Amino acid sequence: MKKISLYVFYAIAFILAMVAGSFCLIKSFGIAYYTSREQTTPIVIGESTFNTTAKAMVLIEANSGRILASHNGQEQLPMASLTKIITAIVAIENCQDLDVKHEIPQQAQGVEGSSIYLKAGEHLSVRELLYGLMLRSGNDSAVAIANIIAGGVDKFATMCNEFCKKIGAISTHLVNPHGLHSDEHYTTAHDLAIISAYALKNDIFSQVVSTKQKRIPNELGKYDHRDLINKNRFLKMLSDADGVKTGYTKKAGRCFVGSATRASDGLKLVCVLLNCNPMFQECKSIVELAQQNYKMHTLIEDDGYESSINVKNSKQMSAMAKSNKGFSYPLTNSEVNQIQITNTLKTMYDAPIKTDQILGEVQIFLDKQLIFCDNIY
Repeated sequence: MKKISLYVFYAIAFILAMVAGSFCLIKSFGIAYYTSREQTTPIVIGESTFNTTAKAMVLIEANSGRILASHNGQEQLPMASLTKIITAIVAIENCQDLDVKHEIPQQAQGVEGSSIYLKAGEHLSVRELLYGLMLRSGNDSAVAIANIIAGGVDKFATMCNEFCKKIGAISTHLVNPHGLHSDEHYTTAHDLAIISAYALKNDIFSQVVSTKQKRIPNELGKYDHRDLINKNRFLKMLSDADGVKTGYTKKAGRCFVGSATRASDGLKLVCVLLNCNPMFQECKSIVELAQQNYKMHTLIEDDGYESSINVKNSKQMSAMAKSNKGFSYPLTNSEVNQIQITNTLKTMYDAPIKTDQILGEVQIFLDKQLIFCDNIY
């Protein structure tokens, strides 16, 4: 009987060991596990196809605003710490001096979730708090920023919502500056693409989110500094990578916005992934496919479109007409031949013609779809 009991014990121990080993393997090779088990959705990127596991995603070229790929882009979803992209740009745009030291309020100490362990009474600048916010995803940094900029979390959330509406992110609503879950706190992949593309045009924001490591003060801590290591592994996975932010809650899943800028032609890609387990790997694959498929083309030079017009009843028989804006656009090889640049200028104008008088428009079509227009003066 004792022998049988011993055999049973060994058998149970063996089964438990196998289960534990399998769990460790799944955990170690989670990327492969997620990819094989989760449902994938094919998305078209130029002339290529990629299967994404994301619940929602959008790929945008940030300079032109062109959406290059989308899946469930308009679905309202929780965004976790991707909220801090909004917090950061709103803070930057509403802070007169980023380097003035501020006393950290009591509300910012001991905030739930990821933290840089702020203590009430220590002094940091908004710039230093931005590094804590974006590199380490400090929820305490978010609360400190909200209090410094707006006097409180609720007032700051109102500022963020007004900002989102102003730039066209109309399906986004915030109730806090950090992204801890609330049913009233949501966005869409499309909105986050718009917000991120907007934010990356700000040099301060771009500098912060592209930083891999930063040292900031730790006035009341055991050590006199905090060494902040960026959680964004994408920055080390691709040579062109330059942002942006990670996020996670149980409700939102793993979320990520990644950006990469190609130096040769300025192609600036922003990839938004909501509820995507292999978020870094998928972002890398999506960006690389887009870089293979698209190239930025200057369709109108920076100083604008120019054309000569004929003038009658004037000593001067012709005049120069021009627009003010340049225009570049990401195109695949096959799309280049589908571009048409035209204008609505008349063949003849009667004098007098005033300087800065609007004479017509320059228009650019891609496969008969209008992608750009600007006044000609």
